[in-house]
Amino acid sequence: MNTALSIDTPRPLKEYAPSKLELLKAIRREGFLGWMMNTWRQHGDLLRVRMGSQSFVLVTHPDHVRHVNVTGREHYDKAESYDVLRELLLGEGIVTATGDAWRRQRKLMAPFFTPRGVEKFFPIFISDTQRLIEHWQSQHQGSGRPVEMLDEMMQVTAAVILHSVFSTDSGETLMRIKNSIETLVTHISSLRTRPIQVPMWFPTPGNLRFHRAHKLVTAYIQELIARRRALPTEQWPDDLLTKLMTTKDEETGTFMAEQLLVDNGLTMFAAGHETTARTLSFLWYALSQNPEVERRLHAELDAVLGDAPPTLNDLRKLPYTLQVVKEVLRLYPAAPMYARDAVADDELDGVRIPAGTMTLVFSYATHRHPDFWEEPERFDPDRWLPERESARHAHAYHPFAIGPRICLGNNFSLLETHVMAAMLARRFKLRMKPGHVPQIDMSGTLGSRNGLPMLIEAR
Repeated sequence: MNTALSIDTPRPLKEYAPSKLELLKAIRREGFLGWMMNTWRQHGDLLRVRMGSQSFVLVTHPDHVRHVNVTGREHYDKAESYDVLRELLLGEGIVTATGDAWRRQRKLMAPFFTPRGVEKFFPIFISDTQRLIEHWQSQHQGSGRPVEMLDEMMQVTAAVILHSVFSTDSGETLMRIKNSIETLVTHISSLRTRPIQVPMWFPTPGNLRFHRAHKLVTAYIQELIARRRALPTEQWPDDLLTKLMTTKDEETGTFMAEQLLVDNGLTMFAAGHETTARTLSFLWYALSQNPEVERRLHAELDAVLGDAPPTLNDLRKLPYTLQVVKEVLRLYPAAPMYARDAVADDELDGVRIPAGTMTLVFSYATHRHPDFWEEPERFDPDRWLPERESARHAHAYHPFAIGPRICLGNNFSLLETHVMAAMLARRFKLRMKPGHVPQIDMSGTLGSRNGLPMLIEAR
């Protein structure tokens, strides 16, 4: 496909505008994600989709992904599409900041999230996973009662974030903060799909729950900051919050402002636990459906780990385990799509993209593009053998986005997932509840409309 820019002869952008009735029927029948996939398959890689008063340009081909995120990135930013998230939840934290504010935060925070930087959290990953193993062994193993795997994974990844960011214990605090964050994320995710928009100030039950949850989480982070400031700095715990509070901006010579500490604390909790939990949940689903992959994974874990938890050096001897994680991220990316707004007129593959256009980068479809993935729906960790990975289009895979605005926590999430996959798969086999077929869909992030109930069996 020719992706060269040609400002002299722009082509018209293909458009798809279903009626409201057609749209409602399709989404009810297929789910939003299924409807998006069918739209892409029927209409192609570059398409304007109109949904009532809203519209977006669907971006799927790896060449187009590269342009929006890398080669033409100066034309795109997280602008209007992120206003709701910015105003209601994350403020001006690292995920939603733009321009120089984003650049300064990224420069300040990036050293904490390098592959070497996230290794300091390895003991937390081990200890929280060990607690989950003990809980499963005492409460669920062999019980014959299914557990909701999304809930189980949410709880353990929330504990990891509380310990890594705030050095706080789990228990009651964990559940209150976790449940509040999930209330906030669910409410915001539903806003775009509502046929009637109700102002946030109107006292609906949902709005009231949202405001209570937001107040609780914000007050919690503010209290942690205040308690820390009341102590000598040498008594502050060595966690991510302390790093944010004690690292100076090299350009301004100032520390991170109070509101920005709250915004980034909330950002790290909201973004840091949910996406990893969804990756892990779909990993157990994928293993339950692919017994030969599971057998090879178990053989590797048994040979390297025995009965001991992994060390960092052990993880380097578990390449197939990491290949399984990468294949889960391909077929089940926690964020199946992400928005980038055109902030200046652009041209993409000979098509004019006016300033103000929302592009929706559809990673879920890119990861299944038949031009780049052989048998794209097949779960095949061997796709990630080094020689096969290096031969593939560099932008055919972007579960954490790609380019300068790649997810800052991608190394944290990958290491956490590698550890948990190794420790839990070494001890347990997880099976879908008999007769249950997940209805995979998205509401902001990837999930299943009828859950992922699974049985936990000892190996």
